[in-house]
Amino acid sequence: MSLKLDFELMARYNQWMNARLYAAAAQLDEAELRADRGAFFGSILATLDHILAADTHWMKRFAAAFPDLASLDAVRTLPLPELVRGITFPNFARLRSGREAMDTAIVNFTGEATDALFDQPLRWVNSAGESYAKPSGLVLRHVFNHQTHHRGQATTLFSQLGVDVGVTDLSALIPEIPA
Repeated sequence: MSLKLDFELMARYNQWMNARLYAAAAQLDEAELRADRGAFFGSILATLDHILAADTHWMKRFAAAFPDLASLDAVRTLPLPELVRGITFPNFARLRSGREAMDTAIVNFTGEATDALFDQPLRWVNSAGESYAKPSGLVLRHVFNHQTHHRGQATTLFSQLGVDVGVTDLSALIPEIPA
């Protein structure tokens, strides 16, 4: 299977799972969203915020590296969050709106990108001034893995509160092969 097809599936999964998490989060009040629950980022809000901030950093790197991709035009206009570990969107409604826009951009990006693009290097300089050049496909794999890792933390926090986010398995989106 091509990386493109795999990444298209992962982008749809990302969007689907985020919709589930944000629907669960919408059931909670502001205090419950902000309560420090001892997780890596403390609260549910901070965990969801971290995922979006990190996605923004990564997708802006893709947007800069591949300026001809129209699917990343909206990402190019986004401000770069100052701290991936801080809260960029203290307001849940704004966070949710930003998440939905980013998920759409990621789905569109994987739809427009080609397997050849994923073989190309992604070059960037991080906030510490360190330069990197890594295979684009492997970097995008990291982005999807990072999302899954932190969504797992969020689903645990929801579960501890008795909020069921439902099915979370990628297999729910893998198409069935006709008999």
